[in-house]
Order: sequence, then structure tokens, then C-alpha cells
Amino acid sequence: MKEPCIHIVGAGPGDPELLTLKGRRLLEEADLVLYAGSLVNREILACCRKDACLADSAPLSLEEQVDLLTEAARDGKRVVRLHTGDPSLYGAIGEQIRLLEDRGIRVRIVPGVSSLQGAAAALGVEYTVPGGTQTLICTRAPGRTPVREEESLTALAATGATLAVFLSAEHAAAVTASCLKGGLSPDTPAAWVYRATWPDQRVGRTTLGNLAASLEEAGIRRHALLVIGRCLDPGDARSLLYHPAFAHGHRRGEDPR
Repeated sequence: MKEPCIHIVGAGPGDPELLTLKGRRLLEEADLVLYAGSLVNREILACCRKDACLADSAPLSLEEQVDLLTEAARDGKRVVRLHTGDPSLYGAIGEQIRLLEDRGIRVRIVPGVSSLQGAAAALGVEYTVPGGTQTLICTRAPGRTPVREEESLTALAATGATLAVFLSAEHAAAVTASCLKGGLSPDTPAAWVYRATWPDQRVGRTTLGNLAASLEEAGIRRHALLVIGRCLDPGDARSLLYHPAFAHGHRRGEDPR
């Protein structure tokens, strides 16, 4: 018999057109789709078969989800676990994979576009700046989920890297305080993107010192990615790659270095 298998699929940040071609094909073929109801755009489910079973994971515990997935996979059904964004970022997939594999269920992951990329598109920025920071840090503020002291925002802010802070809009004041303690200036550019790529997407550009006030004024406490760093105001930075004097394997020129 064919080995039971499920696919964990990234649904993208919200816009149905940002679902990958592979993800869409798997949804079209699926007999069971277990989706994150509080986060996944329901329009994405429109590509599922009319006779497919669609189940919302929101009211289910991890064990209940795994039971449902396991039973369907063992019955030979085509099964998709649909996550928001990209499953590798705050997707809580590790625990699902362990339990499924313990039950003899093979798991395959299909990546998706993250809100990280959706927010960058909304802001019209690149997170890495020529001549500036070459590092992007994805992190979160501590809440019910703890963060190790070594990975505190205070420590990360001290690097000067671009910070993409997930799941932390309601903790914006604490985010600011930690970043200031880490050495960032209050006038460091900052921004928030609410529900990136959704029809009700909203964007706010501000400074680190005014970040919490900006979110409060907009009435936003959830579903917003926070971005902090000079990438939001890079000036006239220019990449060497396309400099007319820069030599590489496909173009002659003099290396300006």
C-alpha cells in the first residue's frame, strides 16, 4: 500500500493570488483540508473540490487535529494542512510533524509567501540595504510564549540589523523600550503593516519612539508586522552589482573596490 502522507501547505499572507501553483494544485486535489480558520483567507478555499471536507483547526487541540489528519491519511485520502503565510515562520508545525511521523504518517511541506514579504511589498522596501545592514532578524516580543534572554529585543537591536517583529503589535511599547535599551535612537525609522496583502491592508510609517502611539491611534493591536530599521529610509544607497564599473562573470568592467 502507498505510504500515508499529508502536505503542510503555506497559504500565503492573505491575497489568494499569492498561493503557490503547487499549493493550489494540492488544494484542488485534496479530500480533506484542515485550515487555520482565524488566519487563512476563506477565498483560498474556493479552489477546493465541492465534495472535499473542509475543517477549521481553530476549535481543535493539537491532538484532535493529528487524529483527524491521521485517520484521513490512513484511509488513503489526499490530505492538506493549510497554514497561513509560510509554515516555517511561527507555524507551530514541528509538534505536528513529530506526532504524525510517530504514527507512521509521512509529511511534506510546501512553502508559502510570508507576511514578511507581504509587508516589504506594502512598504516598498528591501530589508537588506546596499552599504548598510546586510542582516534581517525575524523575532517576537515575549508574551504567553517566552523568548530566551539571549534573543531579547535588547540584544538583537544592538546589532543594528533590520528587525521584523511578529505577533507583537499589542506589545509595541515594550518593543520600543527594549530597542531603545539596545542602543537604537528614538528617531530610528519604524513601520507597521496590518494584514499585509488583504483587501483591508493598512500601513503606518513612523519612528521607533512613536511606534506604540501610531498603532494605538490606528486602533491596531493584532495582525500587524512591525519593522524597525534604516531599511525604511535607505537614502541613495546603491548596490555594487549593477554599478557600471563593477566586474563580474557576465559583464566587463573595473571593480570599484
